[in-house]
Amino acid sequence: MPLDEALDLLAERIVPVVEQESVPLVSAAGRVLAEDIVSTRNVPPHDNSAVDGYVVRHADLPESGELELEIIDRAAAGHPATASIGAGQAIRIFTGAATPEGGDSIFMQEDTQASEDGTKVIVPAGLKSGANYRKAGEDISVGDVILSKGRRLRPQDLGLAASIGTETVQVFRQLRAAIFSTGDEVREPGQPLAVGDIYDANRFILRGLVEKLGVAVTDLGILPDDEPTIRDALDRASRDHDVILTSGGVSVGEEDHIKPAVEALGSLHFWRLAVKPGRPVALGQVGKVPFVGLPGNPAAAMVTFLRFARPMILQLAGDA
Repeated sequence: MPLDEALDLLAERIVPVVEQESVPLVSAAGRVLAEDIVSTRNVPPHDNSAVDGYVVRHADLPESGELELEIIDRAAAGHPATASIGAGQAIRIFTGAATPEGGDSIFMQEDTQASEDGTKVIVPAGLKSGANYRKAGEDISVGDVILSKGRRLRPQDLGLAASIGTETVQVFRQLRAAIFSTGDEVREPGQPLAVGDIYDANRFILRGLVEKLGVAVTDLGILPDDEPTIRDALDRASRDHDVILTSGGVSVGEEDHIKPAVEALGSLHFWRLAVKPGRPVALGQVGKVPFVGLPGNPAAAMVTFLRFARPMILQLAGDA
């Protein structure tokens, strides 16, 4: 089967299999959103200053030369000014502070000269109207969808959600995957090797790739080339996992037992792809649980995982 055709088949047949749950935002990194997050607040929540400086009325400013203004109040983040700005007046302001009534433009303090007693400030001409003045809702407005269903939450997404006051998020439950390798010649690293034996690289590759997708992995180890043993392992794994991944045993040799074991417990949708490396790839179901049998060659296993199994796992997990 051509790879594109296989991917189309996946898109048709695979739907999210995991339930929804609510988790604290602090624990939501790497989880997949199960519903849109819609803002109920403006960000920033109020007009505020982008710089340390002085709030003025732009209409008071001269077209040329300088102007001396009276400083009537002070505004800092969390400590708003109580006065309103009138003609010929200014208010000292700091970054993030709410802007007072009457003002519409802000000078950077570097461009001004304040009197020693802090009652007057000299400002130059040429300030653009609205300069350094951040409007409420400039970043996010009430009703904006800030994060969409199916998004895997990154650290910056958590910050965005926190900026509108989000405490908990609705996510899909973590997908559960069972993995194992097959082969009488395959050994765990650290064990002695006899002639013809090899160490198992695939489970370490697969486990790392699957866990990187936010999936909880159960490692069932290395199974021998024995159909009843493989069939029993598949049957047990299907009872409490959402997807099963194996490597090896899906080709056409007499010692390749994955294919008949899967067919005995469920069905195979296909078992060869027109792709190199990695032609012997099996997609099927063990009971109702999706199954992917990857090739035994480590390079082929990794290529076919990335091109085929990865999008399938993401779809199962609700990841858009």
